[in-house]
Amino acid sequence: MSDSSRPLLVVEDDPGLQSQLRWCFDGFDVQVAGNREEAITLLRRFEPGVVLLDLGLPPDPGGVTEGLATLREILSLAPETKVIVVTGDNDRANAVKAIAMGAYDFYQKPVEAEILALIVERAWHVHELELENRKLQRGRGKALVGDIIATSPQMVQACRMVEKVAPTDVTTLLLGASGTGKELFARALHELSPRAKKRMVAINCAAIPANLLESELFGYEKGAFTGAHKQTKGKIEYADGGTLFLDEIGDLPHELQAKLLRFLQERVIERVGGREEIPVDVRIICATHQNLSRLIEEGRFREDLFYRISEITIEIPPLKEREGDIAVLARAFLDRFNAELGRSIKGFEPKALEAMERHDWPGNVRELESRIKRAAILADGRQIGAADLGLVEKPGEEGLPMNLKQVREEAERNAIRRALAHSGNNITEAAKVLGVTRPTLYNLLEKYGFR
Repeated sequence: MSDSSRPLLVVEDDPGLQSQLRWCFDGFDVQVAGNREEAITLLRRFEPGVVLLDLGLPPDPGGVTEGLATLREILSLAPETKVIVVTGDNDRANAVKAIAMGAYDFYQKPVEAEILALIVERAWHVHELELENRKLQRGRGKALVGDIIATSPQMVQACRMVEKVAPTDVTTLLLGASGTGKELFARALHELSPRAKKRMVAINCAAIPANLLESELFGYEKGAFTGAHKQTKGKIEYADGGTLFLDEIGDLPHELQAKLLRFLQERVIERVGGREEIPVDVRIICATHQNLSRLIEEGRFREDLFYRISEITIEIPPLKEREGDIAVLARAFLDRFNAELGRSIKGFEPKALEAMERHDWPGNVRELESRIKRAAILADGRQIGAADLGLVEKPGEEGLPMNLKQVREEAERNAIRRALAHSGNNITEAAKVLGVTRPTLYNLLEKYGFR
């Protein structure tokens, strides 16, 4: 009996032992390789949890050089794999050397099938436990900076920028669609800065009528206009010593853009109806979901102001493009709403996870949070289903792409994207990570439209 979900790779050059070992492991899908090249090919293809490796491999069957090189390559490509090395009788020194290199265990010839089967079974059990532990750790998710929870390479890269930029006073522009978490990024920039003990003042430029926004930002003097009964500080003054977050800066009225530009250049303000110049020490963070370049072309946003607010620009990707983050965020939101609502929902049905991965999330993280809260309230069972999320599959909609070419291309595209993120867009390093040549990677980049 074999189980394709438990692949076991046996690396042995002796045909007699190959035949014996192929049939002595019940419950495993045994793959046999006779040399290092075959072993690495099968390792990539079947991803075995356990490898049984004879150290005496050709072209050095009487020594251990090739076997140890194979061990090193296996652990480099699949560090989570449990490698059991098989050595000759009275060859304890090389067995210990293999363990020091990272092998899980060793076994000395002659082979006793029952004992070897027990060792392999134990190694597989440890491998399964470690996989489950890693899965649980990923499922919990953790905050990269501030309250930002993510595991995707795209978000990791954005958060690393936050860590580098936060200690400075550079004016920062956050770009991202509505609901991607721009305010969380702004708060992280403030909390990681030397100004963290001072206040962070936020103002949404799109939420305040244009005729009131100037006095909100700059304050006003008594008698400046009808109803101005006393001198009042604006948001900029209140943020003195701390951070001012201007959300939706793209909606700032054109007539106020000149006044904001002057403040950014001179670091002084004048209250509405006043003549006194008031110096203000504040760090500026701006955010918008709009395309500012297009607004500049249309004459709706000042180009000189754009350059002032975008000394550093951080782009926050939409949720749909954040590989793996949907499940991590869903779990984090569920934990939070379980505590807030007094529920004890254990997790998500497989169909619900599929539906979440398939959904386009036009409202991004905010929409995901809203749907998880809805589901936590409505769910009757111990797990959340797709119907609880309001993501029921529509007629004619397929759960998974059935075209093998599409699946392969999507997998290649994701692998390239992650390799580039991992290597900091270094083509040579990305090619090494992917196990391809530079020309091959260039061809793939052109094929999938990477720039």
